[in-house]
Amino acid sequence: MGEKLTITVPASSANLGPGFDSIGLAIDRYLTLEVYEADAWQFTSSSEHLEGIPTGKDNMVYKVARALAATKKKVLPPCHVHMSSDIPLARGLGSSAAAIIAAIELGDQLGDLELTKEEKLRFASVIEGHPDNVGACLYGGLTVGMHTDCKTRVVAQQVPEVDLVLMIPSDELLTSKARQVLPEQLKYQDAVQAGACGNVLVAALMTQNWPLVGEMMGDDRYHHPYRGELIPGLSHALHDVKDYGVYGAALSGAGPTVLCLAPLGRGEDISASLQADYPDYYVVSAKPAIDGSLISYENKSVASL
Repeated sequence: MGEKLTITVPASSANLGPGFDSIGLAIDRYLTLEVYEADAWQFTSSSEHLEGIPTGKDNMVYKVARALAATKKKVLPPCHVHMSSDIPLARGLGSSAAAIIAAIELGDQLGDLELTKEEKLRFASVIEGHPDNVGACLYGGLTVGMHTDCKTRVVAQQVPEVDLVLMIPSDELLTSKARQVLPEQLKYQDAVQAGACGNVLVAALMTQNWPLVGEMMGDDRYHHPYRGELIPGLSHALHDVKDYGVYGAALSGAGPTVLCLAPLGRGEDISASLQADYPDYYVVSAKPAIDGSLISYENKSVASL
């Protein structure tokens, strides 16, 4: 390689309520990989969100990168990968999706695979089972997608002109646990109504009708009614935060973080007010991320960090 390789991938929020397993929004929190030539695979980190990560070939980033390279019958050269992140783990902000996209970009660069974004998206969605978080991590901005055994499709849209407010609780919630409480099926009429809410949400997002976006975020039928039992007070919180001036709120991904869409320029003020009244949460303002995953090279000595 002869150069330092840097891979940067944004955090993401999925669903926005009824856009279940379909809608993703990139957020300006990042996972960064600094990659150096080495004699053996090694992963290090100085970020609190990555404490205790596997340091060798049992690291998920290596496993995904190796699996990707194997599809093209390539073997990756060993590297020292230094990881840093300000994306909280198991909080519904796409930490695993960011790691998967970072790994795909790593495998693509080290193996000279020259994959298209569509190929990267397909591989990531097969791993995740849906394209919402990985699509936003890869493309940036707002994405709407679908995934089946046969194909994966994503439409990337403009960056929403809103501020974000993240209400992050101290407790983790694993996606696997959050999925266990979901029903195996919905009644036909309930499914029709749930789909209609998702359709109107997408239309409102495309036209930037933020009051309508907020209304649809709060009218989810797919997961809020079921995941509420894992997050006490969720239904009240989703409703009450609208009194602070946000357009709407929804569980971010599987939760437990609550994502609020706020008028542009008001995110910090609303965050401060919510923090004062919701001391059990860490409340912070954020922005939609314009770019998805980014790759850069720097000429320098790459022997070690």
